Amino acid sequence: MVASASAADRAPGNILGAIQQEVQAVFEGCRSAVVRIEAVDQHGHLSGTGFFISPNGTLYTSYTVGGESRDIVVCFGQKRFPAQRLIGDQRSGIAILKIEAETPFLTFGNSRELGVASPVIAIGYPMDLPLTPTFGTIGGFDLKYQGRYFATTHIRANIPVHRGEGGAPLLNLQGEAVGILISRLDSGNASFVLPIEAAEKVRKDFLRYHEVRPGWIGVQVKNLAEPVSGSTALVEDLIPDAPAEKAGLRSGDVLIQVGAHRIHSPEDVFDASYFMSAEDALSIVVARDGTQVQIGVTPIDHPDLSRPRLPALGSTAPVLKIDR
Repeated sequence: MVASASAADRAPGNILGAIQQEVQAVFEGCRSAVVRIEAVDQHGHLSGTGFFISPNGTLYTSYTVGGESRDIVVCFGQKRFPAQRLIGDQRSGIAILKIEAETPFLTFGNSRELGVASPVIAIGYPMDLPLTPTFGTIGGFDLKYQGRYFATTHIRANIPVHRGEGGAPLLNLQGEAVGILISRLDSGNASFVLPIEAAEKVRKDFLRYHEVRPGWIGVQVKNLAEPVSGSTALVEDLIPDAPAEKAGLRSGDVLIQVGAHRIHSPEDVFDASYFMSAEDALSIVVARDGTQVQIGVTPIDHPDLSRPRLPALGSTAPVLKIDR
């Protein structure tokens, strides 16, 4: 009897029914915190999606929707609220807006708990259509696409993206926001999503400094042929008088951990550098002469004053956009 019941539970019809119930439950539980955003930019009228992240009307959207536009309006319920842009960060691809209202809001999940094939749901406003849920899976986690680097590792979601869905939340099956839709693959059949932790880095910088302050420590890293302590990220050179050199890092050190990020390769260092903030001390662990050494470093703003706020290690803003 147990075997028969188990087999029945796994029948395709039952599985599809369970998925449908999960998606409907997430949609109904989260829809009130997802809003349409309308604005004007140099090309004309545009629209997108955003979602509230606090009860005081603060919301996330994509940079293409709220980063440089004007006359921003948030359609919340049956009302239209003028929105203030708190910050727009092209490097991460997001903008933070605020309206003067008490609002529902989404709670955050942990994007690092997602794996390839994890089920996810996006809720957005495609084109001029009503609020719409889209179900898909995680396709991968990418730091670069078509030879260009993102500022940090992005989630690649097998979710088609249409005009108007930029800034939509990506949700796990618990209804927690794990990312923000900010760009799409060329075909439009999948999307790149900024992890919610990367968005929170921008918001925390804003709360502390009223601007985004990427940290810089002056390290050049190359790839080792064979890993040391599980890492191939070799410190090749240090910029003279930069924070890393002053803190005691040395050429020949192998990076094991940068802040909260475990390092396995030079690309992991690139990714970890996104989460550095100027004046925010962090711990770096290196392998040196057969032992592990922990070093405290305080990043600074990038010293190239002609290009202020350069991303650490030269990362770029997202290379693709969701059509207006």
